[in-house]
Amino acid sequence: MADDIDLNLLTALDALLAEGSVARAAERLHLSESAMSRTLARLREATSDPLLVRAGRTMVPTPHALALRERVRELAQGARAVLQPAGAGWDLNTLQRTFTLRANDGFIEAFGPALVAHAAREAPGVCLRFAPKPDKDVRPLREGLIDLDIGVLGESGPEVRLQALYRDHFVAVVRPGHPLLDGPEPDAARYAACAHVVTSRRGRRAGPVDEALEARGLARRVAVVVPTFRAALSIAAATDLVALVPAMFFAHDLANGALRALPLPVPTEPITISQMWHPRMDRDPAHKWLRDVVLEVCRAKA
Repeated sequence: MADDIDLNLLTALDALLAEGSVARAAERLHLSESAMSRTLARLREATSDPLLVRAGRTMVPTPHALALRERVRELAQGARAVLQPAGAGWDLNTLQRTFTLRANDGFIEAFGPALVAHAAREAPGVCLRFAPKPDKDVRPLREGLIDLDIGVLGESGPEVRLQALYRDHFVAVVRPGHPLLDGPEPDAARYAACAHVVTSRRGRRAGPVDEALEARGLARRVAVVVPTFRAALSIAAATDLVALVPAMFFAHDLANGALRALPLPVPTEPITISQMWHPRMDRDPAHKWLRDVVLEVCRAKA
């Protein structure tokens, strides 16, 4: 029965056909000559062909063995490649792969250009696909829909791997000539008295800064809620509304020449931006390369 065939015989047959000698094949596979003779007998039984026959002091392959030789060599090489340690022999220069990274617009605008340039230098066949980040659901990682999830840690689940990339904080952003720019840096009361534009993918109006203001008996008036930091900056540039954006995003924003950033007048917890992935990708060499690139780029620019 085919299911009963010992696939170790494939390696032995490859050695016998390559060497044309039981003794040399035995030496190649670190076996005794008698063990290799027994293996040849099993191969003859399995194929119903003598495979190697005596011709004087040497052995020559039968027509059937000659027909099998190249195919057996390819199969044996393929089997060895499958059983090598993960990542053995891979080459960045020839890697053809698309990686999907889920990140918000702030991260993409701040770090996307450097990530793309770095990846193109080392692995020209790689495509980086940035996916929108509507929430912090871990399901896309678990189901293999994305390769990396980048952002503030959410409900990730115990199995998800996590690596901190950098720390950030929020700043208040206003247009030039805004009343908050008059005089010394604004205190909490002056800040809260302004109208504000809030960024939230889920439409939420309150956040950590509101908790800090509430501890001082203050509350800000939220006039607009938008889904992206870019939209918040656009509104702040054209109105007297105050935007709240990550300092890293503002620092790398190429279009913020018409805006000014101010430190928040109340303390808030720093933001830790991390990359998250599923553990099945831990030992994948291409995925590890991607994680290393993201880490290097973020720490160089942060």
